[in-house]
Amino acid sequence: MSSEQWLSNGFEIETDFKVRSLAQAGEHWQIYKSGGRTLLLVVTNALLDWWSDEGLIEKELFSLLSVDEQDLFYLYSGSDNTIEPVRGGEGPQTKADAISFVHALKDTRKLFPEGSLYSSLFVERYSRLLPLSSKDEGFADEIVLGTWLSGGVTVSVLSFRRLNDLCGWMPTHDLIDVVEFAGFDVPPDSGLLQKPPSPGSSLLRSDEVGQTPQEKEVQANSSTPGSGPSNDSRRSFSLPGRKTLQDFFNEHVVDIIFNPERYQMMGIEFPSGIILHGPPGCGKTFAVDQLVEFICWPSYSIDSNSIGSPYIHETSKKISEVFDKALDNAPSIVIIDEMESFLTDRRSGNSSGVHHVEEVAEFLRRIPEAIKNRVLVIGMTNMIDTIDPAILRRGRFDHIIEVGMPSAEEIRSLLDSLLQNIPKSSDLAVERYVDLLTGKPLSDAAFVVREAARLAAKTGKTALDDVCLEAALSSLPKEQEKRRERIGFIWDEEKD
Repeated sequence: MSSEQWLSNGFEIETDFKVRSLAQAGEHWQIYKSGGRTLLLVVTNALLDWWSDEGLIEKELFSLLSVDEQDLFYLYSGSDNTIEPVRGGEGPQTKADAISFVHALKDTRKLFPEGSLYSSLFVERYSRLLPLSSKDEGFADEIVLGTWLSGGVTVSVLSFRRLNDLCGWMPTHDLIDVVEFAGFDVPPDSGLLQKPPSPGSSLLRSDEVGQTPQEKEVQANSSTPGSGPSNDSRRSFSLPGRKTLQDFFNEHVVDIIFNPERYQMMGIEFPSGIILHGPPGCGKTFAVDQLVEFICWPSYSIDSNSIGSPYIHETSKKISEVFDKALDNAPSIVIIDEMESFLTDRRSGNSSGVHHVEEVAEFLRRIPEAIKNRVLVIGMTNMIDTIDPAILRRGRFDHIIEVGMPSAEEIRSLLDSLLQNIPKSSDLAVERYVDLLTGKPLSDAAFVVREAARLAAKTGKTALDDVCLEAALSSLPKEQEKRRERIGFIWDEEKD
């Protein structure tokens, strides 16, 4: 069959359809527009026979049309339905359109479990995706759906961040519903990518799909104002040995991240910047590492080793590069460690001139920008008093949290957590180790348990005992005794 237009403009079919223009075409099919909203699909006998043999659609639904001694078959779309290719089509205009496509994808897979639907026609009226090639092109259904949702871009719905950017017309919560209704998972932080609903967008939720108007009315009447779903979607972060810090992170970071809609209604778009300060070994880094692992976002570190440079302007350039990477991969996390190394007060005599001022200025500019664009910024320092006051102002870091050395209660909580899933002897003197480890870093307590477990396994023991814990404890570095320094002269004890 010629690739030229089969039906000329103005061609009439049974006085019900008058061809206005050719919309789209392939080797064995063409789609025509009329003066109204109805579309006409015209296919060759070979293509229709293949669909019929596969059980995808009944041949009787098509009508015979002879053109230039060639038998063709045609099918109307109906005024409120579409016919278009998955690749090269316009894609959905509303959430209801997207849900309709998912229904067609599922219905087609029941009849056509093998083979790619990447090159296929979406015939909404009969809830079918009709393949155009018998060759398996290796495109899975998550790519088929992503391609149609994005209007022809080959993208998987599993690449949700990119798909969300491509589907700018659809609010993120609607896109989440569509992808989940299709049976695919979305990242737990997808709510952070929310866009404001576009004018005229459907408010249909995934739990409303397939409901009758009566069922929707019953559901609406059974809901009370302000009531949430029966299954609470909130997630909880655990930080053994640091309950106060754990509660802070859950309230000011985790709850906002994993329940964005509730906060966005009140104008809270994203967690504010945080500074943890306290003496070396107090557990700042351990706490931040645990939070980063829990949230599971890309993280980027800024410290004296990674950005320090003896060259003019090089340090501020590296700072900017780190923030650029975090912004490109948002939502993400930037960790500013050893803040005192490059964010000391510009007015102090310890600052290193104009280049230090430039570095502080770079942070002052980039931190608010990062927070505004879904980058969680966490700073850590041992010397909060030396940090430039402009950095500490609200809007950059709203929360400045002091982290002290762990108390006996915190050490006990950590040991209980670490020993919970380890076989241990019934007479293990846990309280003794609580006393011995109080005042030491939490990392020391974690090391002692881990090292004791290793020693128990090495010696063939089936339970952790005091002997192993004592041996592990003795391997901790000994504290250096304070000594009086003698500098520049001989100290005479008798004359003192």
